Amino acid sequence: MPKQHTYVLGLNTYDHDVSACLLRDGAIAFAISKERITREKHASGFYQEVIDYCLKAEGIGFDDIDLIVRNCYILPVAEMEERLVYQDMPSFLPEHERDGAPKHPLYLSRSDKVVQISHHLAHAYSAFAVSPFEDGVVMVVDGVGSYQSDVLEPYPASDTATPLARESESYYTFNGTKLDCLKKVWMEPDRGFLSDEFYNMPGLGALYSRASTYVFGDWNKCGELMGLAPYGRRDQVKSLMQIDGETLKIPNWSTDLNRPFVMDSDQKWESNPAMRHWEDLAWRVQDDTENVLLARARWLREKTGAKNLVIAGGVALNCVANGRVARESGFENIWIQPAAGDDGIAIGCAYYGHLVVQQQRRNFVMEHSYVGRPYTDQEVEDTTKKWIIGIQTTATRSANVAAETAKLLADQKVIGWFQDRSEFGPRALGNRSIIADVRRPEMKDILNKRVKHRQAFRPFAPIVLYERAKEVFEGEEDSPFMLIAKRVRPEWQSRIPAIVHVDGTARVQTVREATNPTLYRLLKEFEALTGVPVLLNTSFNVKGEPIIETPRDAMACFLQTGIDHLVMHDTIVSKNKLHPIVAPLVKTYMDVATIVLSNVK
Repeated sequence: MPKQHTYVLGLNTYDHDVSACLLRDGAIAFAISKERITREKHASGFYQEVIDYCLKAEGIGFDDIDLIVRNCYILPVAEMEERLVYQDMPSFLPEHERDGAPKHPLYLSRSDKVVQISHHLAHAYSAFAVSPFEDGVVMVVDGVGSYQSDVLEPYPASDTATPLARESESYYTFNGTKLDCLKKVWMEPDRGFLSDEFYNMPGLGALYSRASTYVFGDWNKCGELMGLAPYGRRDQVKSLMQIDGETLKIPNWSTDLNRPFVMDSDQKWESNPAMRHWEDLAWRVQDDTENVLLARARWLREKTGAKNLVIAGGVALNCVANGRVARESGFENIWIQPAAGDDGIAIGCAYYGHLVVQQQRRNFVMEHSYVGRPYTDQEVEDTTKKWIIGIQTTATRSANVAAETAKLLADQKVIGWFQDRSEFGPRALGNRSIIADVRRPEMKDILNKRVKHRQAFRPFAPIVLYERAKEVFEGEEDSPFMLIAKRVRPEWQSRIPAIVHVDGTARVQTVREATNPTLYRLLKEFEALTGVPVLLNTSFNVKGEPIIETPRDAMACFLQTGIDHLVMHDTIVSKNKLHPIVAPLVKTYMDVATIVLSNVK
């Protein structure tokens, strides 16, 4: 029987956000991050789980894959795996994976159908190759990319660097499948304690991560830093970076910044006396970042005359900066890869394989990011019938789940919302979401304390009917991936206070019927009841955990938090009178998630 489809597999490997993307005839069939499977936030290590997930979802075997393209920003994958043979590096290959990895056909592979590419090149392909534009420019800005010695694409000879310099920013033009590098900005290596040189490197993304480490004790809390920034006072901390022509200047970290958060101290973050200082620093680094990105975008526009800009790299998750670039840079159209961070590297690798190695044409636009595998109604029902679940919940099939859920929301109930295929990337876009009414200002505090268990300053995002978005929020630009912050119009701020941040903005997601009909119907039903076409949307997880993936994950989170009802497909699950009795007993003797995960197939 002749082979029906051509498959290309893209992989981000070993360091944080390990992921896979499977293309079927040039279109994304499935994509997943390892953290969604293992439940370990930003999971690193080997990549067998993500490959198996995609292959099982498509119903094919490993030998059916025509081409595999990989990236690891630390080192080229082949060199990384050679080192893993003789070096114990548990952050990249933990002990429980060390025995299994060598048995996989990709480990230490020398196959002709396995290709590796450099980091910013993968980011660039993840952006332009699936964008709706035939031509334009690409902006890639992140924390750290490949070594100069490992970069594949030609770049201007004037952008000199030593072999051990790292990619920080890359700018390209594209036309059809052709990609050309306009500029590379490098970070030269710096001295540090053991292996923390990254935190001292003079790069835009590196600086933001350094500030995140200073304020939160974690380099990967840049989103929290962005949310904290509006609480800071203007110009209380001197500028941390400036643009001089095309040159980015980052002075040394000042000894005035001498109040870092120490994670293992007795002082809690929320009550730390350095809070005012941290707020001021957050304001400064956010303002500097916005100004630098805006200057870069204007330079790109003036240099190329392009009308279309696409963006990827971890810094592209800064929705406040994206909003300014969209409004002030002069581009007519902007598209941002929803998996702009390193999980999206898998998409870029796959499309490099499709367009460059296989010499195919672009034939796919990423209009949505719902590319996880579908779960059946039977899988949902099996989860609800687990005995420890059945005695403390009631599950009811609904003939009109959108209408019934809208009524619950209007009654101020907090809903866990599980529908269709999961979103790829760090944002919950309405298929793995916690949803609530936007009309009560206290809903933000209810969710932070009762459900999410996170800091009180952190804002929540709105989902809004696409056709009503301009009525509620300022700005013409569409925001389907929750990657652009917009100002809430003054007349609406008192009507939807739960999603208005302290600076009057919100991280907006616009919802179209064509891309998410179930979520669209929910918004329409809520609008019919309340006159408000907006709901609060946050990721279906608690602080420190990945977004849920499976019905089992959804049920475990529902039972352990203050979520009032769980809606999975057309089934509404409610806690009954026994839940307050059973739940504490279960929690005392056995973790709820362990029970759910170990007993439901």
